[in-house]
Amino acid sequence: MSRFDEIKDLVMGLEGDFDKFYNKGNQAAGTRVRKGMQDLKNMAQDIRKEVQDKKNAG
Repeated sequence: MSRFDEIKDLVMGLEGDFDKFYNKGNQAAGTRVRKGMQDLKNMAQDIRKEVQDKKNAG
């Protein structure tokens, strides 16, 4: 479950940047959002592989 907590922490950590970008037009916040979304994508892919490996091993 720690992987799930990592994802939650990442998403919640981006909340302020989402607000700054979408509601205030802060372009630098948009860059941070994009980076965070890329990190989320990579993390999700790692978790998918981990789950698949466990599924196939058992």
